[in-house]
Amino acid sequence: MIRERIADNVYWFQSEVYAQVAAGAVIGHDWAVVIDTLPIPDETLEMRSYIEETLGVQVRYVVNTIYHADHTFGNCFFPGAAVVAHSRCRELMIENNYQALEAAQAGNPEFKRVKIVLPSITFDSGTLTLAVGKRHVRIFTLAGNSPDGVAALVREDRVLFAGDSFLPLPLVIEGDLEEQEETIRRIGKMSLENIVQGHGDVILRGEIDQAVKSNLNYLSTIQKVARTAAKRKDPMPVLEEATVEFCGKSRVLLGGLVTQLHQRNLTALYRREAALKKK
Repeated sequence: MIRERIADNVYWFQSEVYAQVAAGAVIGHDWAVVIDTLPIPDETLEMRSYIEETLGVQVRYVVNTIYHADHTFGNCFFPGAAVVAHSRCRELMIENNYQALEAAQAGNPEFKRVKIVLPSITFDSGTLTLAVGKRHVRIFTLAGNSPDGVAALVREDRVLFAGDSFLPLPLVIEGDLEEQEETIRRIGKMSLENIVQGHGDVILRGEIDQAVKSNLNYLSTIQKVARTAAKRKDPMPVLEEATVEFCGKSRVLLGGLVTQLHQRNLTALYRREAALKKK
């Protein structure tokens, strides 16, 4: 696990094992808020140990920014903490995460320690604000990548824990492309000091404009590719030639996982465009 203090009493953690999954913590006088957990039990337990033993506070709330297992399997390692999420996140965890945990346990005995802990505090719209010491963590919906997406803004430090709504390679596999574009533009206008992505490294203030432009350019390019492919009798050459580099991103991002994710993006958009063409 990688750890860094990115503002006073605001911390970032990153998995060294899987997909550079990121999590965070905001530390108050008596208790802390954790934003997401790490995918591997030992890494989440290391994060908890640092917060509770080194920093000396208990975790009172865990915020789940998305239902995905790599962000939520660690909920169970914060006993007594209330889990906060979008109401749709709870529903999607019930629909997907028990089965995902069975598969993980079959492949890796380390996941035998994991139990699914569902959100106990949910909301559909508006914001929830937690006063953590002298800081205020504003939790609000941020869709695009997935309908259950939320983000957490540390208001005083202008640090945004964006979850999977902002990534080195934006995803449209479960979400809506236009909504994802609007989300990225919205984040770019928030006058932030840092963006903590759901995966990947922290984006600093001077890097935000370029990261926003890069993600918007990527989404625009893959949409054009999908529309072109939908017009062809044989779409495969168009889709295969549109590599992640052709679409403006590096294939080494997220430990090389972006190549697979990029292909899934193209497939999802092509199917959408093909379905629209048939109407």
